[in-house]
Amino acid sequence: MNTTEKLHLPAGSTGQGVYDTVVTPESAGWGFSGLRVLRLAPGGSHVVATGEDEMLVLPLSGGCTVETRETCSPGRADKRGETFRLTGRDGVFTRVTDFAYLPRDARAVITSAHGGRFALPSARCERRLTARYQPAAATPAELRGAGVCSRQVNNYCLPHTFEADQLLVCEVLTPAGNWSSYPPHKHDEPGPNESELEEIYYFEVAPSDSALVGGYAGGGTPRGMGYQRVYGRPERPIDVLAEVRSGDVVLIPHGWHGPSMAVPGYDLYYLNVMAGPGQDRAWLICDDPAHAWIRQTWQSQDVDPRLPLTSVEERS
Repeated sequence: MNTTEKLHLPAGSTGQGVYDTVVTPESAGWGFSGLRVLRLAPGGSHVVATGEDEMLVLPLSGGCTVETRETCSPGRADKRGETFRLTGRDGVFTRVTDFAYLPRDARAVITSAHGGRFALPSARCERRLTARYQPAAATPAELRGAGVCSRQVNNYCLPHTFEADQLLVCEVLTPAGNWSSYPPHKHDEPGPNESELEEIYYFEVAPSDSALVGGYAGGGTPRGMGYQRVYGRPERPIDVLAEVRSGDVVLIPHGWHGPSMAVPGYDLYYLNVMAGPGQDRAWLICDDPAHAWIRQTWQSQDVDPRLPLTSVEERS
């Protein structure tokens, strides 16, 4: 059985060099989804080689320049390709960000004048597309649910928002005290109504007025927390109940996942990275039948007035 100890990766436990977080298909024990979180000091730069993966450069805090490189013949220096200047954001709770897309078999130099942290969600893929830039204003911000199930979803790289071969990426912001990723749902069986997708949840927790200002992004000890539940079926068991803090990751190879619980006093953020073997790049889910009725209750409730938590405008 997959348990909390195996699938909950605390902040820093997978760090390698300039990467705070490293999850590859090989380290996760699956075939497609990956995530790295790159930390750059002011003026720092780092070369990324995508290999068999397509990838986003998605700022969590700070801005950067992404300069692609074209490999020349042996013995000659790489030529410059596209240059994308990402405005980024002060943090995940301040605004929707712009991002860059890097295809497989690509090299790029990521440089940050003022430093920052940058998510590099990835997916093993076959097709090689073109490198592209997506402005923040082109990302739809969607409000889902109602009442205490209200949340905001920023749909960065989904089938209806951005072209990719296999990669699916969105971020969810849940106001303090609310539940998201609910009703619990799964996407582990291919079919007309469900996709087979591996999923990574990367978490950050907003500091409250009485908590350490800056939290994880500022280098201090994060005080807030949230909770993530994952469970399975008798024929395919999985059992996760994790207390998550900023920088933590939960891997979801299969099973029902949800709720994601934001405790009172602390807004909760998570970045979702999904990919799988299907060729149609669809995000189709199946609710747990025991809890699907929850959706009907939203019709008589208002969306949480605290939403949206972010927009394309920077919030202090």
